[in-house]
Amino acid sequence: MYPEDLTYTAEHEWVRSLAVEDGTVRIGITEFAQDSLGDIVFVTLPQVGAEVTGGEPCGELESTKSVSDVYAPVTGVVVAVNDALETSPELVNSDPYGDGWMFEVRPADPSAAGALWDAAAYVKSLDS
Repeated sequence: MYPEDLTYTAEHEWVRSLAVEDGTVRIGITEFAQDSLGDIVFVTLPQVGAEVTGGEPCGELESTKSVSDVYAPVTGVVVAVNDALETSPELVNSDPYGDGWMFEVRPADPSAAGALWDAAAYVKSLDS
């Protein structure tokens, strides 16, 4: 349920390091987060070129239950967004670790994603 090749935040985002020289990472929300939110009906993401700050809100998810912030797990520049979520926000629910990814960031510090939780630490945080 929580892939071992990802890192995680306390705000329930996941981070996947992409195999590119500049350290770009792909970001989405976890299975736990999408399940807690319920059916996602609208997604607001940062724009390509926007600077985001780790731990700060940079987007929103609107569900049938509530509106929740999406947080940037790392500081950097947004280099891509998942345009498919504009017309198919339900991808966040159906495939949170695949087609439901949200945006990609080129981190100011390429080692920043390594400072996040591994899957075991994230799962432990859910139990507390």
